[in-house]
Amino acid sequence: MKPSRLVSLCAVVAALAACGDSATLPLAAGTGPRPQLPPPRTSLLPTVHIAPAKGWPAGDKPVAAPGLAVTAYAGGLDHPRWLHVLPNGDVLVAETNAPPKPEDGEGLRGWVMKQVMKRAGAGTPSADRITLLRGLRIDGSAATRAVFIEHLRSPFGMALVGADLYVANSDAIVRFPYVEGATRIEIAPRAVAALPAGPRNHHWTKNIIASVDGSHLYATVGSNSNVGENGMAAEEGRAAIWQFDLKTGSGRLFATGLRNPNGMAWGSDGTLWTVANERDEIGSDLVPDYLTSVKDGGFYGWPYSYYGKHVDERVKPQRPDLVAKAVPPDYALGPHTASLGLASSAGASLPAPFTHGMFIGQHGSWNRRPHSGYKVIFVPFDGSGRPAGEPIDVLTGFLTSDGEAKGRPVGVAIDKTGALLVADDVGNTVWRVAAPGR
Repeated sequence: MKPSRLVSLCAVVAALAACGDSATLPLAAGTGPRPQLPPPRTSLLPTVHIAPAKGWPAGDKPVAAPGLAVTAYAGGLDHPRWLHVLPNGDVLVAETNAPPKPEDGEGLRGWVMKQVMKRAGAGTPSADRITLLRGLRIDGSAATRAVFIEHLRSPFGMALVGADLYVANSDAIVRFPYVEGATRIEIAPRAVAALPAGPRNHHWTKNIIASVDGSHLYATVGSNSNVGENGMAAEEGRAAIWQFDLKTGSGRLFATGLRNPNGMAWGSDGTLWTVANERDEIGSDLVPDYLTSVKDGGFYGWPYSYYGKHVDERVKPQRPDLVAKAVPPDYALGPHTASLGLASSAGASLPAPFTHGMFIGQHGSWNRRPHSGYKVIFVPFDGSGRPAGEPIDVLTGFLTSDGEAKGRPVGVAIDKTGALLVADDVGNTVWRVAAPGR
């Protein structure tokens, strides 16, 4: 690229950072079971309000809620995104980033978005590995660290079923033989099921969770665009949660119309829950990301409508037949919070009020003014297994007063001791949150 061209494009990025709207409602208005949904606001240039990725200064760490303490369980990782705790207490960490997506970066818009992601800390090559952490030292850190699996393809979700460890790469689910206590797997994986990918692969993260009886895997696949602007043919099998039968290998669409589902967890009554990232570019107040129960065969609106039957007029042609049956989510998590991680409190040993509900890792906004997310929250559930009450901050302090990101929380999990683990892909750390002294 010629220097003059590069300078011009950099000027575009700088201009974008000063463009777009600001929120007119407090974040709380877009949170809870009945969020406020103001009229959409569109503009020639979208809102771009990036928190530059800086990392944690030496000795610094996030701020835990009263009655909790946070320690660095493992530092010096390479973009840790997702976590899985094995039955023996070993913790698997997916060190990963986006695969090459040549078609997703085409044109000026694509180039600008690449620069945005780089500034937000998402522009580094993928380490393509899973690291194993074991044990607990007196200072709260892991006693042992080992490279568990290498040479993957932007791995994300992990699930153990019997003696089989399943890993969701950006394009397929693969299976490895697992022996309890092993610190490394070098056997080549076996393919289980292909997942929608390709040279665009806009939302590349693929998460998996096993059914309670171990007979099925559920896999999240995000959309290939914001609101279908690349054509609906490019969205085949996407914006959905898939179900795979582990005996036959067959797969089917379990739920659709979910723009970018990521975390999944089982409720106490056996209900599948997910957090999903909603659409952009209709204002800082729209659309709230959400936590929802997932109904077999349910359609959740994307791209034709949001939060139930609120039609997105940008999408042409419309599908009123689908909008008519769109399921509204259960609980809004605030607009543009990038809620990604999800873990049930089952098995946790954190004190009240963190005893019954869901922990959610909010990666943080890049397209809302002011920023939203950049923390871990807890959504309390009532006795019937439904969200009830306002979200409670668990871990904060990821943003500086100048709006720079010291860290960005992503995956969350409950470890064998009942502590909450949080993957921080900008701070390159897994944090451990527990009651003091545990």
